[in-house]
Amino acid sequence: MPGAMTVSAAVAGRVSIRGFLDRPVPAGTVKDILVRAAQAPSGGNLQPWRVYALTGQPLEDLKAQVRANPFGETPEYEVYPPGLWDPFRTRRYQNGEDLYATIAIPREDKPARLRQLARNGEFFGAPVGLFFALDRKLGPPQWADVGMYMQNVMLLALERGLDTCPQEYWARYPQTVARAVALPADHMLFSGMALGFRDPDAPINTLKASRDPFEAWGEMLGF
Repeated sequence: MPGAMTVSAAVAGRVSIRGFLDRPVPAGTVKDILVRAAQAPSGGNLQPWRVYALTGQPLEDLKAQVRANPFGETPEYEVYPPGLWDPFRTRRYQNGEDLYATIAIPREDKPARLRQLARNGEFFGAPVGLFFALDRKLGPPQWADVGMYMQNVMLLALERGLDTCPQEYWARYPQTVARAVALPADHMLFSGMALGFRDPDAPINTLKASRDPFEAWGEMLGF
């Protein structure tokens, strides 16, 4: 394995990157990450994840389809609950403001914000797009398993000198993605993810989302 990186360093160093270099990632590296990530916890060892990795022409074809349909399709699930309440609403609002501040887009410049949102459909320039799906009949516990698999992917990528951006944006394109990867009808798309080498000069990559202090969400009893 490549150089030593502690788990603590990987967890602390992982951020969502939204500006990538035009530099390919070897197929062997991508597959090795996906295989190793399958050691994620899985209730009953169901291993519910189904994963697709795209690069080259298949990826370009998908991006072209998204550009041709900027309004997307009917999502199969809501990424955020309707009428989001505090503290979640404030956290989401502040994160958005912090993100756009890195690229000097004020709140009133709606067209510029929409253009940045559309960058999701380009995987922010990453050379690899990943998709994660699962059987429709599975429930929330298995969705959690897929999330833990994705976390493994992100940490393993960091160990290899790569970066990622998990993208539930792709919930807006369930039909387009299903056609692109020949997703079985009994499976549904959960999320996408950009994978590649970060652009060190991209201002947007300076964002590191804030986290509330432990006291806001944690308790320790009996210690």
